[in-house]
Amino acid sequence: MHVKEIFDLTGKTAIVTGGGRGLGEMMAESFAEAGANVVVCSRKLEACEEVSKKLKERGVGSLAFQCDVTNPDDIKHVVDETLKEFGQIDILVNNSGATWGAPFLETPLDKWNKVMNVNATGTFLFSQAVAGHMIERKQGKIINISSVAGLKGAAEGMMDTVAYNASKGAVISFTRDLGVKLAKHNIQVNGIAPGWIPTKMSQGLLEKVGDKFLERIPAKRFGKDSDMKGAALFLASTASDYVVGQTIVVDGGQISS
Repeated sequence: MHVKEIFDLTGKTAIVTGGGRGLGEMMAESFAEAGANVVVCSRKLEACEEVSKKLKERGVGSLAFQCDVTNPDDIKHVVDETLKEFGQIDILVNNSGATWGAPFLETPLDKWNKVMNVNATGTFLFSQAVAGHMIERKQGKIINISSVAGLKGAAEGMMDTVAYNASKGAVISFTRDLGVKLAKHNIQVNGIAPGWIPTKMSQGLLEKVGDKFLERIPAKRFGKDSDMKGAALFLASTASDYVVGQTIVVDGGQISS
C-alpha cells in the first residue's frame, strides 16, 4: 500500500466530541483534509455548527450536534443520526473535557464529580455506544484524548487541577485496557496526551505561568495545530493498525526530560 493510501480517510466517518473549538476542531480539520466525513458535537451547538460549515467547504460531509457526553440519551442521538446520514462510524475521538482549578483541600466534591464525569465517564459512555457497531463491522478506531497531566504530578501553584489530572490518568488506563479487549475485533483503541497546545481552556493558565511551563519544555515552544493534527491522523488511519492501547505523548519532550 502506498504511503498516501495509508493515511487516506476518504469514505470514512468520524465523530469528534468537543469538536467545536480547540483540540477537537484541530482534529476534525485533520480528518476532513484527509477525506473523512466528520461529525462534531459538544455542549455548545453554535460553535459546532460553525466548525461543521468550515468542514463542508472542504468537500466532505459534516453534521453538528449539541451533546452532553455524560448523558446517554444525547450520545445515542448523535450515534443514531450519524449512522442514519453516513451509514457507518469508523473513528471516534473522545475529546470533550472539563477542568476545575483550586488547591486540593479547597476542591469541592461537586466539581470533582463534574470533571470526572465528563472526562472519564463520558469517554466510557461514548466508547460503549459505538463499540457494538464497530464490532459488527470488525473495524474501527477509538482515540481518547488525555493529557500529560495524567502522567505526572504537577507542582503546587503551577497546575492546581487535581480532578482534571486524576481523570486524565483514568483515561490513559481505560485506553490501555479497552485497547486489549477490542483488539481481536480489529478495533484499535489508542490515545493522545497533549502537552501545552494553547486553546481557550488553557489560555488563562498560560497567561499566568506560561513562561515557567515553557522553561520545562525541551523543544522551547508550545504546541501548534499541526502537532495535534498529525498525531490524530496517524491514530485514525491504517498507519496505526498494529498499535493497540497506546497513548502518544505530544509535548515537545516535557515528560522525557
